[in-house]
Amino acid sequence: MKIDLTDTTASKINKGLVKARRAIGTPAVGMVLTLVVVTDEENAYDALKAANDASREHPSRTLVVIKRVSRSSRSRTQSRLDAEVRVGTDAGSGETVVLRLYGEVSDHAQSVVLPLLLPDAPVVVWWSVDAPRDTANDPLGALSQRRVTDSYAAEKPVDELRSRAESYEPGDTDLAWARITPWRSMLAAALDQVSSEIVSAEVAGEESNPSVELLAMWLADRLHVHVRRAVSAGPGLTQVRLETTGGPITLHRSDGAMATLALPGQPDRAVALKRRETSELLAEELRRLDPDDTYASALRFGVDRLGGIQSAAERAEAAADQPVPALPVRGVAEGAPAPASASASASAATSASASASASADAGDADRPTPAKMPPVKKQEG
Repeated sequence: MKIDLTDTTASKINKGLVKARRAIGTPAVGMVLTLVVVTDEENAYDALKAANDASREHPSRTLVVIKRVSRSSRSRTQSRLDAEVRVGTDAGSGETVVLRLYGEVSDHAQSVVLPLLLPDAPVVVWWSVDAPRDTANDPLGALSQRRVTDSYAAEKPVDELRSRAESYEPGDTDLAWARITPWRSMLAAALDQVSSEIVSAEVAGEESNPSVELLAMWLADRLHVHVRRAVSAGPGLTQVRLETTGGPITLHRSDGAMATLALPGQPDRAVALKRRETSELLAEELRRLDPDDTYASALRFGVDRLGGIQSAAERAEAAADQPVPALPVRGVAEGAPAPASASASASAATSASASASASADAGDADRPTPAKMPPVKKQEG
């Protein structure tokens, strides 16, 4: 059932919710939390669908906040609140209120949301796009126990991770972190079967996917080893390789659905590792409302402490361009015989040339060349 309210108030919206519940024969309220979804008009449909699907596991009152941008300066000063009340099959297992804020009221969304919160129930705020830099001090974020963002939706996902680390407060979380839960579970189970010492690790995935960085930071933080971040064509995360003293451990996924787990001394096995929908990620985050200390520790490890982002082709090209180090030049004692072979002479000439080039790079370029130097006079004795 849907009820449209134009130029309304929070009091009228509450009355509309009661009227809608009575109309469908469910006057009692059986929701476990209030989910506030902050989005824009372009992404409202997808965000609302994900919230409704997640509510089938967590019955909730979903408040969708859409701040409408006024086109004229006159309309910016005119505040208006439109609402759409949905109850029943149109709202998943709970009830939904879509709030559209116009004018000055869009700057005070918390005043509209506060009277609509369920009493004595936890509050979760999810920014599907354009999350504020400091979610804990945001007016809407201050009303909640959990604050959910999505770094993948940001314009610069890796920079978004840095911002999240700088402004982290207990209760913050990221859907990019929920995306790697199956990977973390699979790797933890694999390490339980191996007694070898882990030497290093490499995580490969799409360049603009922050889940790759989060998984690499988690491994580096928990294993205390150097972790390198590599680039692949995707989709999403594609491979984790752990170098151990007993051989490599590899978890590789190429199609976004099935992965191959390879352990030293054991046959390869196929494991299910599919990419999940946003509704599944959101439902996972709603299962726990306490601070996620593991996420906080991995996030604070820092993106900049990982190995450089480099694809396999770039690594091969860099190795080909690296110059071959010259052999060291050994001094010849006075009175010792000259080198007998032509190859030794050529090696010495090459080494001398490399040494001269290194000296020039170190600052010897300012010295006069042999052509500019005056001739040396022999002393008569």
